Amino acid sequence: MIDVIRSESRGSADHGWLRSKHTFSFADYHNPSMMGFAKLRVVNEDWIEPGQGFGTHPHRDMEIVTYMIDGALEHKDSMGNGSVIRPGELQRMTAGTGVLHSEFNHSPDEKAHLLQIWILPERNGLEPGYEQKLFPSEEKSNQWRLVGSRDGRDGSLTIHQDVSLYSNELDAGTELEYAFNGRRRGFLQVVKGTVEIDGQQLAAGDAIAMQDQPSFSVRASTKSELLLFDMA
Repeated sequence: MIDVIRSESRGSADHGWLRSKHTFSFADYHNPSMMGFAKLRVVNEDWIEPGQGFGTHPHRDMEIVTYMIDGALEHKDSMGNGSVIRPGELQRMTAGTGVLHSEFNHSPDEKAHLLQIWILPERNGLEPGYEQKLFPSEEKSNQWRLVGSRDGRDGSLTIHQDVSLYSNELDAGTELEYAFNGRRRGFLQVVKGTVEIDGQQLAAGDAIAMQDQPSFSVRASTKSELLLFDMA
């Protein structure tokens, strides 16, 4: 079964310095039918104005993944990490027993555009942790590249949950298939471009949630970028 989540159906917020679209209930946006999917709890698409950002704030018992689309994001946390995240890079922060962190647009004149993803951990009380890694375009070109997994295999980031996270960048006209290993659930986010998935036309911001779906095929109508969650 495939459920299409259109970009315009998402919740929205505009704080001036921050514009955000919420796939699932978050902050002031509450939709009882959209409280998450499998182990996915939050998928927010954020646009942050130059020099603006989130001041120091706490998190706990959550796997937080940041996927940069455009621009650069400056990160600092109570574990002593300080970095700048750019397109092609993926960041994973295990909040565990508790962390404080801040995120600011690193640029004085360009917007930062990103996906903020929260995944429920396999158990509460994990030791806080941090990873950041670049996955070059050539590794994702017209193929599924594993960028996050429970065991950190194939050079992917370690996510403390039974989830495999894949990224790709497709040239127009490219067609790929993905097969699930057993009864898994899938969530696919269109990051850029336009694609056709099993007869459904999707554009940037749209997503598909899949249950009891053995496989699916995707064809890029334009140059596109996708993010796929394969979950228990």
